[in-house]
Amino acid sequence: MSDYVYDGFRPYVPVAERRRNAEREAQKIKKKGRSLSPVVTRGRSIASTFWGKSWCNNLERYSDFSNRLPRGRTYVRNGSVIDLQIAPGEVSALVSGSSIYKVAVKVLAVPQAQWAALCADCAGAVDSLVELLEGRFSKGVMEHLCQQRTGLFPTPAEIAFSCSCPDWAAMCKHVAAVLYGIGARLDERPELLFLLRKVDEKDLIAKASRSLPLSKKGPAKDKILASEDLSALFGLDLDECPSEVPPQSEPRQTPTVQKESVTKRRAPAVPKSTSRGAAANKKGKPTAKKPAKPTVKSKH
Repeated sequence: MSDYVYDGFRPYVPVAERRRNAEREAQKIKKKGRSLSPVVTRGRSIASTFWGKSWCNNLERYSDFSNRLPRGRTYVRNGSVIDLQIAPGEVSALVSGSSIYKVAVKVLAVPQAQWAALCADCAGAVDSLVELLEGRFSKGVMEHLCQQRTGLFPTPAEIAFSCSCPDWAAMCKHVAAVLYGIGARLDERPELLFLLRKVDEKDLIAKASRSLPLSKKGPAKDKILASEDLSALFGLDLDECPSEVPPQSEPRQTPTVQKESVTKRRAPAVPKSTSRGAAANKKGKPTAKKPAKPTVKSKH
């Protein structure tokens, strides 16, 4: 049977069969030694996080893409994007259709002046890189990042694409599937958007830290990492350190024997005094030192 029907279009292929075909083609490529990174969606939604949804919403608000995007949504949900790689300024992908098609998408970098203005607008409103990548920031920051033509997401004029399929349309369904696949990939790794636009996401944090005044207040309790969190974060076993108390200096004790020896060595010999001298000592008068008289033994 011919692949075409009377109206010139290919017959409808059920979703389950499309997925089986995509998995079969992916296995063939893997056997050749190439590692693949397929786009996997869950349920009907292509993206569920701030960055993924914002990418898809940005595509859909431009009339340039409105005619071909619906077919792309179907393809990416069916698992037809069997490989998607994001690099600075470009995306390369493989899409399974009636054959395996190569898709290339090039995205211009954010102009330097536009990026500087965006960082200035968001200065002081982004507390950490984790909050930025998780999309946990104020509505004002969200509006600046998603602003049409001045935000972080590209316009149609900043996107160029090509596909190896024979479709004559400027944007075929394979390209549309890859564009949606980028949004699904940003759900998993939002930092890839900054890589694609050739900007450093840390600039938003750096600008914020320079613009904020110094504060004397300590960090909030919920932003202080416990020792268990630090252990899990760095993969180290952190022992609990006891509170450091400066050692108290103990009084220096001199051995008793040493003191006695010194006393015996330095003390002069005291001669025996007469009763008169002893009495004088009691009255507080000094007695003259006289040589001791030899003792004469009595014959009686």
